[in-house]
Amino acid sequence: MGEAAITTTKVAVGEYEFQLHSAGDPSDPAVLFLHGSGPGATGLSNWAAVLKDLGEEYYCLAPDVIGFGGSSHPETPPQGLGPFTELRVDTLIGLLDALGVEKATLVGNSMGGMFSLGLAQRVPERVERIVLMGSAGSPAKPGPAIRALRNFYDDPTTEAMTALLEAFVHDPAEFGGDLAKIAAERVPQATRPEVERSHRATFSGTNPWSFTVEDAAGIAQEVLVIHGREDRFVPFVEAAVWFFEHLPNARLYGIGKCGHWTQIEQHDRFVTALRGFLTGAL
Repeated sequence: MGEAAITTTKVAVGEYEFQLHSAGDPSDPAVLFLHGSGPGATGLSNWAAVLKDLGEEYYCLAPDVIGFGGSSHPETPPQGLGPFTELRVDTLIGLLDALGVEKATLVGNSMGGMFSLGLAQRVPERVERIVLMGSAGSPAKPGPAIRALRNFYDDPTTEAMTALLEAFVHDPAEFGGDLAKIAAERVPQATRPEVERSHRATFSGTNPWSFTVEDAAGIAQEVLVIHGREDRFVPFVEAAVWFFEHLPNARLYGIGKCGHWTQIEQHDRFVTALRGFLTGAL
């Protein structure tokens, strides 16, 4: 099976505009891939290789969420994770409307897992299945690497970006010098004023996003929780196991020698698990 081509387009949703990366035929089952946070994060940076693998079987959608990348950055953004998440969930629903997608499987990485859970709460009838990968949203305390991510703009250098990217994986040596190259490429995008503004608003420390045991009990969809055992951003035991214990229809796939970037560091295992879950075999 070959690699699917990725197309990047702009999609208007009310007063906002999404930069959308997509692969596959709109007549195939839709899968909405939601990236995580961090300076310079985009749909393509998180999901390019996965879209190429699955785009011949599924209609794969990987937007830059509002406040990230090439999508709109509100001039006066909501302050705090809770209010900004509400806006992001609202506009993602609008994106599905604009694309004519009635129902999709959601694949959420880190903060993207929060957006997935928010969508499942708001429009459960439009969510087929959910994959939470290194997902935020549980009551778990953040891992030790979150501080560097949150405070990146206090010292927005290539060296700081390299150290941050190295924290995402279990063994940076396996990537050779690639992480330093990626960091150098990402810094000019990450230091755009509007990107910094959205980041600071998201992590302003006020108005947190809450997802309770009662909220989890209300998620009826089948959920696959994928998590790297050595995740330094979202701790495996405190987060992944919490989701497994409290989401009624959850299954848990933990991967050893793996950090926060499961889809990159353990790409083949991730795609195999995702494909099996999408087909109902897992």
